[in-house]
Amino acid sequence: MRNSLRIGVDIGGTFTDVTVLDPSTGAITLGKTLSTPDDLVRGILEAIALAGATPAAAEFIIHGSTVVINALLERKGARTALVTTAGFRDVYEIGRINRPDSFNLFFRKHQPLIPRDMIYEVEERLLPDGSVWKPLDVEGARGVARTLAAQEVESVAIVFLHSYANVDHEKRMRELLLETKPDFFVTASHELSREYREYERTSTTAANAYVGPRVSDYLERFETSLRDQRFAGNLLIMQSSGGLCDVGTARTQCIQMMESGPAAGVVGANAISASFGTNNLICFDMGGTTAKACVIRDGKSSLSTDYYVGGYNEGLVIRVPVIDIKEVGTGGGSLAWIDEGGGLHVGPESAGASPGPACYGAGGTRPTVTDANLLMGRLSAERFLGGRMHLDEDAARRAIRDVIAEPLRMETAEAASGIIAIANATMANAVRAVTTERGLDPRDFSLVAYGGAGPMHAVEVARELAIRNVIIPVSPGHFSAIGMLTADLRREYVRTHFCRFTDERLGELESICEELEAQALSWLRGTGVSSENVSFERAADMRYAGQEHAVTVGLPVKFTDEDATNRIKALFDAAHLQMYSHNAPEEDAEIVSLRVSIIGGLPKPHWVELPKGDATPPADALLGRRPVRFGKGTPVEAAIYDRGALLAGNVIEGPAIIEEAASSTTVPPDVRCTVSALGHLLLTTTG
Repeated sequence: MRNSLRIGVDIGGTFTDVTVLDPSTGAITLGKTLSTPDDLVRGILEAIALAGATPAAAEFIIHGSTVVINALLERKGARTALVTTAGFRDVYEIGRINRPDSFNLFFRKHQPLIPRDMIYEVEERLLPDGSVWKPLDVEGARGVARTLAAQEVESVAIVFLHSYANVDHEKRMRELLLETKPDFFVTASHELSREYREYERTSTTAANAYVGPRVSDYLERFETSLRDQRFAGNLLIMQSSGGLCDVGTARTQCIQMMESGPAAGVVGANAISASFGTNNLICFDMGGTTAKACVIRDGKSSLSTDYYVGGYNEGLVIRVPVIDIKEVGTGGGSLAWIDEGGGLHVGPESAGASPGPACYGAGGTRPTVTDANLLMGRLSAERFLGGRMHLDEDAARRAIRDVIAEPLRMETAEAASGIIAIANATMANAVRAVTTERGLDPRDFSLVAYGGAGPMHAVEVARELAIRNVIIPVSPGHFSAIGMLTADLRREYVRTHFCRFTDERLGELESICEELEAQALSWLRGTGVSSENVSFERAADMRYAGQEHAVTVGLPVKFTDEDATNRIKALFDAAHLQMYSHNAPEEDAEIVSLRVSIIGGLPKPHWVELPKGDATPPADALLGRRPVRFGKGTPVEAAIYDRGALLAGNVIEGPAIIEEAASSTTVPPDVRCTVSALGHLLLTTTG
């Protein structure tokens, strides 16, 4: 029988999650193990084995990883050089000269990944329309290539001025580099983006070149290991845009993987939204290292064209399509610490997978959010990870007492509550960043919480924002890996094309979109993956005449449709009003860039419904009772339930804890939990 299993693999900073789906039955099996930073592939194969599967039985293996973002944050990339147009050597270091905190005496500008002495200039010059003002100096370019080879450079980024309009010079520079040293990892800016703005293109290309050798080698080793395991299916890679690509594309455009795990969770949340009759969700993903927030509005998550590694203030900009996710350094493994003034903080430093929280018993002595949750009774020391891992409550108590409680002269339990309260406030701010700061009222949304730690904190984070409804999906600790199984092949193409938006320009705009669609279709066919259906999405970056920055407008119409000019202009006016709270319908508009996305549909999982039960949970679902602390108050006796034994229609009144292999859901005293037909938990505030 043809191999049919579909396997989702998500590597996080603390755990590696695997979800195995049998499409014929809808059955899902799970595997979870601590991540293995020394050899990530080993952890993946261990997690697949724990899920009771083998690569040989899979038709698809879909993979997301933190390897790209970690390499950037930890500055553990390749020895990289940048080749650019003569006279523009300092574009990368100068950047945009952003100064968000005008009076911050400790402000630091971004630190480039490539130092100035590794940036080389080549004589050439293109004009904004792509015409050649100064031809490429081939001999000078060849001399730069020889210099880089002599300096044992591993990777080279090529960024020539206005190459978004004419790629010939960058292509020739690539050829000269590879003629000199065939094993150079070369990234030319036009391969990643055909958009204008030199700094953003330079920063993106430099980042891809910096992480390229490490990520490409990792993907090659992963693919080789799978073949050794007799895997004969398709290895697909999750991208930050929420779509999948083939492994060949991912090897050369590594930067597209940057937020692959969080993006998969958003895709999964969107896939289950219909079962709750809502398409307005706030996604809240709390793992071991970070917490992430994203908004799904009217059934769609917004794509951002710019992502700042390390934050907007000091971060490096990456211009690739990324689901608009706000991330904070607060996860289960985030360390609690006291500053010089006696203030308590949580994160962003994490205990990671090794040694992990103190309660893991692997040598950690500094307190984390997980340690605080254990002391508050929200976690079971005996049933963590389904009983495969015992938690050391004494070690957690010592860590919180010695590092936090005694220096602050408070009780250990009080210190644990303080750690949780600070973590919740920080994570609530992440949700505000994608709602109130974008003109959205969080009360208009339901909060869907996942990640190993998300269900423990979901209700408290929701209360900070006056959100009444919280959804805990099936298998929240593996939800990003589940989301990968619901994703489609997807790739974005963009072309900068400046022009006034008039009827006379519609023909050339339609021609550019058709050209981009042809490129996209060629890529999809080259993946070798059969799609159920193929569709395209179009968008345009537009602005009012005289403006500098543009608004991206989704286009449900073609430029050749009847009355296209007026309809598209109305869409732009509405988008401008949404973003800036004002517009100017009487003003002329300009096109800046055209965007095309191709979507290759893949088979979707069908979820198995739970057996129907009464409002009262079955007797075997009740595991017992234990004291649990909710907030600052004294502990209360809470019922402990086994989620795997609950039935559709069961209702649980708080206080309660609902345990499962990779997560625990807290149900505070004034919250009611209802089990849906598909096994999702709906938590509603009753007080």
